[in-house]
Amino acid sequence: MSETLRINQWRINSEFKKRLLELTGEDVISCFQCGKCTSSCPMTHAMDLMPNQIIRFAQLGDEETVMRSQSIYVCASCLQCQARCPKEISIARVAEGIRILAIGKGIEPYHPNLVPPELLRSAPQQGFVSAFRKYSS
Repeated sequence: MSETLRINQWRINSEFKKRLLELTGEDVISCFQCGKCTSSCPMTHAMDLMPNQIIRFAQLGDEETVMRSQSIYVCASCLQCQARCPKEISIARVAEGIRILAIGKGIEPYHPNLVPPELLRSAPQQGFVSAFRKYSS
């Protein structure tokens, strides 16, 4: 991520953003980067890109960066970002759309190890089904 991102009209008007809008109904262009999503996210400690950065890279058409991000799999889908967003953007929905597109392109999903082993032994099966939903299209 330390390399320079070259911006041009083809990247900005990419098929990636159109497909993301179709999948999620979320228009990432409407975000004005206030940062409330990042400040309200309980999972930022485990993210490589903050929620507002995911949206910014999506706005810039940098699909490679967001599709390879660990953050789209770390998102807890708690909707705190949407609740605080003045534009009511659901980053959880955007992350899900990016995961679907990434899996469709054959990009290997990130498997975070955030759950302590003792919780895994006692957690209900429905919790696992819900969590693994992020790894399929």
